[in-house]
Amino acid sequence: MDILDYIVILVFAVIIVAAGLSFRKTGKSMKSYFAAGGAVPWRISSLSLFMSFFSAGTFVVWGAIAYQHGVVAIAIQMTMCVAGLVVGMFIAPAWQRSRALTAAEFVSRRLGVTVQKFYSYLILLISLMYTGAFLYPVAKIINVSTGYPIEACILLLGILIIIYTVIGGLWGVMITDVIQFVVLTAAVLIVVPLAFDRIGGVNELLTNAPPDFFMPVNGEYSWLFLLAFGVYNGIFIGGNWAYVQRYTTVDSPKSASKVGYLFAGLYLISPVIWMLPPMIYRLVNPNLSGLASEGAYLMMCKEVLPKGLLGLMLGGMVFATASSVNTTLNLSAAVFTNDLYKSVRPHTNPRGLMFIAKMAVVVFGLITILVALLVPSVGGIVEIVLSVGAVTGCSLYGPPVWALFSKYHTGQSILWCTILGLAINVYLKFIHPLLTAISLTRAEEMLAGAVIPFVLLAGYEVWARGKGQLADDYVRYKKGQRHIVGQTAEEDEEETSSEEQNNYGLKVLARTLAITSLIFVGLALIADGKALWITLSIGIMVGLGGWSIYQSKRNS
Repeated sequence: MDILDYIVILVFAVIIVAAGLSFRKTGKSMKSYFAAGGAVPWRISSLSLFMSFFSAGTFVVWGAIAYQHGVVAIAIQMTMCVAGLVVGMFIAPAWQRSRALTAAEFVSRRLGVTVQKFYSYLILLISLMYTGAFLYPVAKIINVSTGYPIEACILLLGILIIIYTVIGGLWGVMITDVIQFVVLTAAVLIVVPLAFDRIGGVNELLTNAPPDFFMPVNGEYSWLFLLAFGVYNGIFIGGNWAYVQRYTTVDSPKSASKVGYLFAGLYLISPVIWMLPPMIYRLVNPNLSGLASEGAYLMMCKEVLPKGLLGLMLGGMVFATASSVNTTLNLSAAVFTNDLYKSVRPHTNPRGLMFIAKMAVVVFGLITILVALLVPSVGGIVEIVLSVGAVTGCSLYGPPVWALFSKYHTGQSILWCTILGLAINVYLKFIHPLLTAISLTRAEEMLAGAVIPFVLLAGYEVWARGKGQLADDYVRYKKGQRHIVGQTAEEDEEETSSEEQNNYGLKVLARTLAITSLIFVGLALIADGKALWITLSIGIMVGLGGWSIYQSKRNS
């Protein structure tokens, strides 16, 4: 990498961190810190959801699969589009109607404190495992680009993420997510035409790609796997406690639905665009194998991007992938503070709770760094993301989603469905192969993880409906909901605070996009050929986007 790339990375890092830190004065209460005031514009919430979900493995996990199997990676991600539609139609508005600050708060009201504590501790554990796994690809990107030891990259990035997450709260997380979305979308729109130019055009990819490179299924990634992964994604997007915040922080069920619909629309288009660079790189260098294929995406960028633009792409990839980390850190701290610590010390004053919340981000961030350091020793990021997701995803997140709609499930029934589902999936994944020497395929593993909890939940639902009596937990929950809806004075005051946060957030976004536009234009002026005109056009578009946001807030 050129010295200009390092300068651009540094400048972009300063922009992102400054945007996050600019919200240091907005997080004065639990609702403003963890729910951004409860009235976030749905477009921002949806883009934040997209980046939090997309960045978990697009460049490393799906990039590696795209390099190895081609269109398979696109087909896998298309299941997320279908899942987003289902979430937008049913699950997201149901979460918003619950009027809970966190998913844990809903579980406590609907299923009881004991069940809530069980879920909170277990989800904290699983979330920290995931977060550590997602910090690893961020460090992997820098490791491939610079040659710095991956351990040093993990430590540096982990500390940086902790700083702007602990200070900015959820608004800081969301705005940096939107900025990263704009920068990365702009950067990849530059990479794709230059990558095709590198190999001689689209026809070269169509002609010289490996056999079956354009088939939607291949080997362990079968039609059965796609079906199971689609079901898993519907539950994971709709029930993951970090993503639930994106539905509960908007102002109405209709807005929550729009969050899901925009997410689905983005996943209808983005997989094709995002997966082209590693697919094209297969023609440039067909010799990557094993964990080396995890770096295919960035290697393609290094092949075609001129000085400075590689640094911008790298900076965007790093902070976009980091958005999964800061999202989960914010969620973990919210669960710990709002749903665990406050239940033990209910009389803690607001200032004390905010101190605990920020200390929780720091502690969970340090645990995340430790987990990330262990990723290479367990087979790489692809194995962790898919295997942990198959074993825990639907069993852990599915039962609370079911409880959103069920009048007959009790706290105990939901708890036992979760425990049995996890136990059966853990047995099939780890114990059954030891006893029989027979392992499930990737598709069978994913399908079992999706179907088993559904069968357990549906079985109890049918049995309880046959008795014809509503669950006592449900009756108690509905009474509590009427009390919550009646609390209007406090909500009116918070609505004013939310509007102020929204206005401030959009101003920060507009200013940051204007600065980012200048960076693109500046880099275009020192590029040549196609890179000059493509980069200049993208820079102007980003600037117009920032200007339109500024004008809309000024007019309103």
